[in-house]
Amino acid sequence: MNVLHYLKFCLFHVVGLLAAAALYAGGDTTAASLLGVVLFYVLGDLLGGDDLSTPSLRHHAILTGQLWLALPLLLLIVGAALDSFIAGRYATPLQLGAAVVLTGLMIGTIGTITAHELVHRTKEPASLLIGRWLLAFSFDTGFAIEHVYGHHRYVSTREDPATAPRGRNVYWHIVCSTIKGNISAWRLERKRLERRGHRQYSRHNLVIRGHLMSVLLLAAAWYWGGAAATLFFAACALWGKAMLEVVNYMEHYGLVRNPARPVQPRHSWNTNKRLSSWTMFNLTRHSHHHARAGLPYQDLHPYPEAPMMIGGYLSTMLVAMVPPLWRHLMAPRLQAWDRHHANDEERALAAQSGGD
Repeated sequence: MNVLHYLKFCLFHVVGLLAAAALYAGGDTTAASLLGVVLFYVLGDLLGGDDLSTPSLRHHAILTGQLWLALPLLLLIVGAALDSFIAGRYATPLQLGAAVVLTGLMIGTIGTITAHELVHRTKEPASLLIGRWLLAFSFDTGFAIEHVYGHHRYVSTREDPATAPRGRNVYWHIVCSTIKGNISAWRLERKRLERRGHRQYSRHNLVIRGHLMSVLLLAAAWYWGGAAATLFFAACALWGKAMLEVVNYMEHYGLVRNPARPVQPRHSWNTNKRLSSWTMFNLTRHSHHHARAGLPYQDLHPYPEAPMMIGGYLSTMLVAMVPPLWRHLMAPRLQAWDRHHANDEERALAAQSGGD
């Protein structure tokens, strides 16, 4: 067994623990830590190059355990942030803003990225439950339904809320994808309940139960620190949710597909940046993930011939949040996709597509 291939994914937990320590310390340490995390990812991906390795990892209990550890780690991070907020260790608007952004960033990475892997394991009840609790921290348990049964079916088509058409602004996408994604999750769950003979409004409804999980977290924040602490946690959670939608935006922006045709690696933007891959459980290998959604993260291949993102995940996210820069850098990539990846039908669809 090559231990390094297992240890590399522990970078995920190291980042989370350092963030928890910085949030608990409060003050300017939190702002410095936020800057440090950003530089760590951006420079790490810039200097670390690509990871094209495809090792065969057989100790699945270790790999799954690394995922499950995300839940206590996220509880520690959010608990540290709330404790410092209640104790007044965020004394200035800059410190408070940095705490919200850093906590939301950790909810998005430690929470949503891990949950994304876990909710695909539909035959593992423990993994599904942990994944849903991780999503509850960003008020987004509906993702476990819409992403698995909606997004993966309709990706890169107009029917998919998470796929942004060419020209759409990322901030408008956050709003559109959030609203339409929740509507889609409700419709999918309603159909599931109808097939099983259950009433729509009942204890069997996973959308309602999921929202109650988030309400329970809000109630815990209220019990601990009152209304102010609840609002602080809500701000962190909403930022974590917004991060997911930025990621959705950059993973499929401008790509098109006939929904009657199979999903191929070309229908997702990919990246093989080493640091992003190691600290995000190979989420970066998104092209293979959509081509073979049932594969666990350790079995995903890099697909270097797939359409590539601007950089690693965080650096691409930062670019996406500056719309003029995003359009400037993505225009040649979309043109290259049309020429080298799309088939004739998809070129016609691309010519018809536009922002909204």
